[in-house]
Formats: sequence, structure tokens, C-alpha cells
Amino acid sequence: MMPLSSRLAGFGHAVPSRIVHNTEIESRLDLEAGWIERRTGIRSRHWASEGDTLSGLAAEAGKMALEDAGIAPGEIAMTLLATSTPDHLLPPSAPLLAHKLCLNNSGAIDLAGACSGFLYALTLADGFVRAHGRSVLVVAANILSRRINPSERASAVLFADGAGAVVLTPCRNEQSGLRAAVLAADGSGYDLITIPSGGSSQPFSPDTPADQVLMTMPDGREVFSRAVDLMTRTARQAMDEAILTNCAIDRFVPHQANIRLCDAVRHNLGLEERKVVSTIAEFGNSSAATIPLSLSVENRRRPFKSAEHLLMAAAGAGLSGGAVIFAV
Repeated sequence: MMPLSSRLAGFGHAVPSRIVHNTEIESRLDLEAGWIERRTGIRSRHWASEGDTLSGLAAEAGKMALEDAGIAPGEIAMTLLATSTPDHLLPPSAPLLAHKLCLNNSGAIDLAGACSGFLYALTLADGFVRAHGRSVLVVAANILSRRINPSERASAVLFADGAGAVVLTPCRNEQSGLRAAVLAADGSGYDLITIPSGGSSQPFSPDTPADQVLMTMPDGREVFSRAVDLMTRTARQAMDEAILTNCAIDRFVPHQANIRLCDAVRHNLGLEERKVVSTIAEFGNSSAATIPLSLSVENRRRPFKSAEHLLMAAAGAGLSGGAVIFAV
């Protein structure tokens, strides 16, 4: 009997109803009209309104993925939630997500992998499916609008709220599933993107300044340079491990951090522009959620075909990142 593999059986995504156009942010930061789109490729993004929650957004995307896969909730054995903005510091949000989706036979855990969280979760999910022959729901979701420092241009123009989800199911097609995963970390860049207060090293206190609980990215150029290098390097290694050339990559789904970053990595890898999946113009940068959100949106636009090779790459806070090749 052929060994078990995994299959991307369902896709889902969700965003808050509020749409924020560039003009609103440009006006607040006193930027000239068109500056944000020229620099980032973003035209609009979705931000949460009062009453929106991380677990609620994640559940909406997860429900769509389960329905797309045609799978009963009882068949999900593990729920992985990649997020940097859980509902609370404690307890984790994944058990609440599983409860909202009636996943009564599922374990559930949060993964704090920043922008690369989905790739780590997908790698772990593939291993679980192969080892146990059970289905896994992977959701990545963030509400970053509540962590943005509105006066810091580097982060205020980029970040968005959103969720994306995939369902992995077991199958006997050995050509399907994870073909290569190259994950990387560079702790020398630990302070490049931070929320300074709130952890055990610098706990909340009555004297904590308001800006210490908000995201800060003081050196955007350094983040850009390191992210391009990490994504390029790990993507090349992944293609080598999978014994695939750039011509064999059918679609490239990069973390939607910034259109210039995506273009730089694509150019370094020698990939044709038509192979790039891009959602940044409409949805902005929702950290770990950008790749699964893009997968769901792209599958609706141009459904994935059997045996397609998807290259996904990301880099973010930590620094952590990597690249994955997944055969549909």
C-alpha cells in the first residue's frame, strides 16, 4: 500500500467589513496622495470594527474552508491557529476557535510565528496527516489594526486584518502534499519588529507608556533587506530539495508584506511575473494570514489543478521565515 500523503482539500478566507482606503491614512500622516500605493502596492485594507474578534474572524475563514473541503467537523483531528494577535494572552484562542466550529474531536493550539506562522503550521499539519491519517484545519488570522502605532509611518501604512484557512486531508497520491520545507530563524534581528511591553520580560504596569504596547518597526529598510535575503535563500533551498527548477513552479505565493519585496524575491528566483499570486492591493499585509488568504482568493479566481506545484515563502518578526513547496 502506498504511504499516506496530504492534500489541500479546502480553502477559506475572511476579512472585516470595514474598508480603509489609502486617502484616510495619507491624510492623517500628511503624506501626498498616492504615496502608499507607490511605495507598497496597497490601495486599501480591511480593519476590524468594535465587536470584531480574532477568534470570530478565524472561525469565519475556517468555516469556509471546511465547507469547501466538504468535510464534517468531526473529521478534524487537529486545529492549528497561527496568530500574533490572540483574543487574550491567556488562554490560547485555538480551543475557542475549535469550539465555535463544533470541532469536538479536535486538539487545538496557537502558534506564534509572526508572518511565517502559516508556513510553520502547514509543515506541522502535513506531518500530522502523514503520521496519523487524520485531517487538520490550519487557520492564520490577525487583527493588526489594534496593534498599529498610528504615528509610525512604516507600520501604519502596511498592516491589515484578515484570516485565511486550509484543510489538509490524508490521501494515497504520493505526488501530493509537502514536497519541501526549509524553515529558518535569525535571532540577531529579534528587535527589528516588536511590541515592547506585555511579555514576561517587560510586563504591563500602570506606568507603561501607551506606545510600548503597540507595534514598532524602526528600521524598515533593514527589515526589507533581511526578508528578501531570507525568502530568496530558503526558496532556492526548497526548490533544490524538491528537485524542481523555477520553470516547474506553477504559482508563487509570497507573504504579502510589500509589493516591492515580492517583486525582489520573484526576480531573484527567476520566476515569471504571471506566476505570482498577489492580493496586497486589496487586502494589505495581515502577517501570517496573507498566504492562506491569497490561496483562497486565488483558488476562487483560477482553481488549482492537480499536480500543480505551489511555492510559498515568508519572513517576519523574530526574524523567522522560510519556504515551502506544496503539490496540490
